[in-house]
This record gives sequence, structure tokens and C-alpha cells, in this order.
Amino acid sequence: MLTIRPITAADFDQVWPIIRDVVQAQETYAFDPAMDRETAWKTWVELPKATFVAEQDGQILGTYYLKANAAGPGDHVCNCGYMTAPAARGKGVARALCEHSLGVGRELGFLAMQFNSVVSTNQIAVALWQKLGFAIVGTLPGAYRHRTQGLVDCHVMYRLLVG
Repeated sequence: MLTIRPITAADFDQVWPIIRDVVQAQETYAFDPAMDRETAWKTWVELPKATFVAEQDGQILGTYYLKANAAGPGDHVCNCGYMTAPAARGKGVARALCEHSLGVGRELGFLAMQFNSVVSTNQIAVALWQKLGFAIVGTLPGAYRHRTQGLVDCHVMYRLLVG
């Protein structure tokens, strides 16, 4: 049984390797590949409005954060980032995290969710987000420097949370 719950400080021992490995792969996130644990904690846990983990049998399988995408007049749109452990990929964890985040976004009063930079070569994520109601509303040519594929496009994806 997969449980999604707010992150605790103790969870970060399992979350940090997930973040570190995803960032160092340089395939999906535009974070510095030399990111250290302290910076990861601040970026993933302290700065967002909320951070959650997906846990099964005491093992953290994934995590996401939720925050306002912009300030002031744009603070009604939220943004999320999701990461899953390698062993959990292809097992519905990312879907469960996204579905959970859509509900949390609504509960927190957000009217829409936007992903600012979905790397186009991450075709599994693009397809999943589209299945969950996100539309590609823009494409940024060559906006991501992929570790093995060079400059690739990024998509801006968006969906309403109400209506």
C-alpha cells in the first residue's frame, strides 16, 4: 500500500539520494549537478509551500514539492516538482504523486498548475502529464542542456484545477 504524506526531517536520509541521483543525471531537472544535501533540503523542503513523500513498507519511493509558480497577481497558479526512486519507476508512483498534488493544490486554493520546464526527451513524463490533463502550452527550443543529447526543447505544461 502506497502512502503519500508530508515529509519529515527523518525522511530526508532516503529522499536525498533520489534528488542527488536525478540531478546528477542531468536529464530532467535544471539544478546544479553539484548540488549538496543542504541546498537540496532548502530547495526541495524549506522553500516550497508543501513537500510530500510516497512511502511503502518504510521505503521512500518518491517525493514532490508544491509552491506558488509566481508571486502577487500570479500566486493563484501552483508549480510542482516530482522525483521517484529508480526502483519505483514505471510502477505508478509518479502518477499517484501528481494526482495527490492536484488535490493538495486545490485544497490550498490554487486555481491552476503549471510545469515550467518539462524536458521534451522525458517522453514518459510528458505522456503522463498529458494523460492527467496537462496541455503543452509552449515549447522552449533548446532550453535544456541534456547530458547525452545536447540541447533539447522544454515544454511548458498547464492545467486548471477548478471548473
